[in-house]
Amino acid sequence: MAQKLKLNLPSADDLFSTQEERDDAKLERVVDLPLSEVSGFPNHPFKVKMDAEMLELVESVREHGVLVPGLVRPKDGGYQMVAGHRRHLASELAERETMPFIIRNLTDDEATIIMVDSNLQREHILPSEKAFAYKMKLDAMKKQGKRTDLTSTPLAGKSRGKETAEIVGEALGDSKDQVRRYIKLTNLIPQLLEMVDNWATKEKGTMQIAMRPAVEISELSQELQLSLFNIIDTEKCTPSHDQAIRMKNDYDEGKGSLDAKGIAKIMEEEKPNQRVDNFKMPRDRIDKFFAPGTPAEKIEDTIIKALEYYQRMRERQRNEAR
Repeated sequence: MAQKLKLNLPSADDLFSTQEERDDAKLERVVDLPLSEVSGFPNHPFKVKMDAEMLELVESVREHGVLVPGLVRPKDGGYQMVAGHRRHLASELAERETMPFIIRNLTDDEATIIMVDSNLQREHILPSEKAFAYKMKLDAMKKQGKRTDLTSTPLAGKSRGKETAEIVGEALGDSKDQVRRYIKLTNLIPQLLEMVDNWATKEKGTMQIAMRPAVEISELSQELQLSLFNIIDTEKCTPSHDQAIRMKNDYDEGKGSLDAKGIAKIMEEEKPNQRVDNFKMPRDRIDKFFAPGTPAEKIEDTIIKALEYYQRMRERQRNEAR
C-alpha cells in the first residue's frame, strides 16, 4: 500500500499576504469587544464587590469610558477575561455594550499567573482572596516548572536559588512560610474562612478568627470544622491560638482522639484574650421570669428591652432631681 505523502503547504493567507502584513497581524492592539463575548476567569479568587469604590468606577466609566484596557485571551470561540473584572462589571452597570481589551494568546498557566499578579496590586485584599490566589499561582508555576528548570517538590520549586513559594509571595512581601500558611486557609470550610476575613477587616458585630489559630484549624477534617463552627455560632466564642493547636494535635494521625465532644471541652475553657466578649447568666436565675420553653433569643431580647427601659427611667429620675 502506497504511503501518503504529507506536504506542508502554505495557507491561503500566507499566499496572498506579505510578511509585513503577517507580522503586523501578530502584534497586540487594543480592541473594543462586546461585553457579551467576554467570560470571566474560572474560579476567580478575588471578590468583585458592589461597594463605594465600585459606584465611583461606574460613574467614571459612564462619563469617560474605560481608560485602562482589560486583558483577554481567545477561548472557546469567544474571549476569557484575564484582567479587568471590575472594569467589566462597571461597564455593564454603566450600560455600555463594549469595553477596550488587549487580546493576547496565553496558556492556562500563563493566564493564571497574570490574573493573580494583576489583582494582588489592589490596596485591600482579604485573606481568603490571597489564599486562593497564592494557591492558583503556585500550582501554575509548578506546572510550568515541569517544562523548565523548576522542580515540583511539595510547595517548593527552585528558580535561581529561590523556592516557588518564596517567588509567589515576593509581590506583597510575604515569606515562603507565610505563603504556605495562606494556602492552608483554602482547606477551611466557607463559614470559618469568612470569620478570618472578618478578623482582617475588623468588622464590628461579626465573629472573627485570627490568622494563626485559623491555620491550625485548617488541619482538621471538614466534619470537625463544621462541629467547631456550630459551637462558635451557638456560644458566640472563637478559639484562641493555644486551643486551636490542641485541637490540631489531638486530631493528628496516631492520636485521633478529637471529636465534637473534645472540641466542645476545649472551647469551654476561659480565654483571657478572647476576641468576642461574652456575658453569661445562670439559666436558673432567669427561668422564673419566662414561660417554659421560651427560646433563648426571645429571652435575650426581653432582657435587653428591660435594661433599656431601666436606663430611661434612671435618666428621667436624674433629670427630675436637678
